[in-house]
Parts: sequence; structure tokens; C-alpha cells
Amino acid sequence: MLLTEIDHVAIAVRDLEAAIDYYKRAFGATVDHREVVESDGVEEALLKVAESYVQLLTPTRDDSPVAKAIEKRGEGLHHIGYRVNDCAAALEAMVAAGATPIDTAPRPGSRGTTVAFMHPKGSFGTLIELVQE
Repeated sequence: MLLTEIDHVAIAVRDLEAAIDYYKRAFGATVDHREVVESDGVEEALLKVAESYVQLLTPTRDDSPVAKAIEKRGEGLHHIGYRVNDCAAALEAMVAAGATPIDTAPRPGSRGTTVAFMHPKGSFGTLIELVQE
């Protein structure tokens, strides 16, 4: 089994501060990690849930994939991140199984991870992020 656990569930939001406040009031959640990922044009806030995260994402520029997703579909579930021990091997296995890669090779992600994204068209409508810590 290449998947070791759910790394995160990502939710695209217009107002990161309002979303953080909502999760704090509704669940008592606190931000475990916050980072701007310039290469993806997003700012994220990670809320720790056991060994996984709820990842709140907001675009930092109009041409980012998250900005386009919010414009097209509105706020809400954006993608799921699966934790793997070897991102390159998981990427290769997914492509061999018929998935369509967005990233053709693993690349740096937030919090020092290595990541690769798979297109929803090849993954039953779900944008998938492979995450190697």
C-alpha cells in the first residue's frame, strides 16, 4: 500500500482569516502551521486533526489554480492530500494505473514536503496531492 494516511483535506476560501476564526469558534481548532506558497499562489493555514490536517487555502494572486477554482465553483472542498513514503514511486504507480499527472515529477511543497498533483479527470473527479514528508 503506497498510501500511509490522509495528509490533509484542502478547502478553498476567499477570506482566510474568517475561515480560521470559524474553525476556531466551531471546533476549537488552532493553526498549527501557516505559510505562503509563492509557486502555487496560495496562503495556507493548517489545522491539526490527529495526525492529519484541515488545510484552508486562499489565493494570493488572481491567476493561481485556487483563485480559478473559487471563481469557477465557489468556496469549498478543493483537493485531498494523501501521505506517501515515496512521492516519485506513488506518482509513477498512479500514472501506470491511468491517472493524469499535473506535475510530471515531484516538487517542493509547503512545510518542507515533496508533492505531486494528479488531475481530477483521471482520478474519478478528485484533485489528488501526493505528500511525502
